[in-house]
Amino acid sequence: MAKEHPQKGTVKQELEKERNELLNRLQDALELPMVVLGFIWLVLLVVEFIWGLSPVLQLISTVIWILFILDFILKFVLAPHKLLFLRHNVLTTISLAVPALRLFRITRAFRLISTVRATRGLRLVKVVGSINRGMRSLGKAMKRRAFGYVATLTLVVITVGAAGMYAFENEYGLKSYGEAVWWTVMLLTSIGSDYFPVTPEGRVLCLLLAMYGFAVFGYFTATLATFFIDRDAGSDDAEVVGAKQVKALQQEIRLLREELQTMLHQNGGTPNQNNTPPEV
Repeated sequence: MAKEHPQKGTVKQELEKERNELLNRLQDALELPMVVLGFIWLVLLVVEFIWGLSPVLQLISTVIWILFILDFILKFVLAPHKLLFLRHNVLTTISLAVPALRLFRITRAFRLISTVRATRGLRLVKVVGSINRGMRSLGKAMKRRAFGYVATLTLVVITVGAAGMYAFENEYGLKSYGEAVWWTVMLLTSIGSDYFPVTPEGRVLCLLLAMYGFAVFGYFTATLATFFIDRDAGSDDAEVVGAKQVKALQQEIRLLREELQTMLHQNGGTPNQNNTPPEV
């Protein structure tokens, strides 16, 4: 039985390392263009759901989608672990496949079930996938700067989510995009409204928006509470101890230690090895 070459594993690891480095360089080079295209894609999605796209805007949307496809394929080819790459980009893969169904008229198969339901289902996938791409674009653009990132992401979720709800529910209760925005804001703030989605796609999107609102509302509450506590702690009359008071206390302790050390030297005492005064 032939023995495996001892350097085979090392060569394989080196190749994977080089491919990872090449993939990282490619992602850094394409980061800004993909972020810009991601925001344009979101705007076109909202326009499509509210007013529809003109032939020119539809062409722009198709070109952006093709660029997304090429970017995805190039990264997939360079990725050393294909399955892991696909698992980390499931929503991206699905959202890129949805326009192909419409472009190549594969949706005719869904017409055997229900044309309206098939169209709404594809739109739901497109909304969720677009919000996921928007999250990634914001994360790259803002480097996840805590409160600013979450606030901007929430605006994106409200804008795109309201467009999706309007597209699903405009024949039932949400008669305008403004009403859809108001309804989405009320949902995210846990206030709610009298209207409940009728279509299955609207209910699924409502559930996803509610889950996001539940998570983000707690974050905003904690951030505001921290802000007010820090502001009260910064006041000299406040009962809450803040960083300013702790720093002043540390300074007083440091001065007190220096005075004790000076007194010990003057009285002929010898400080211990840790330069701390002896226990009394």
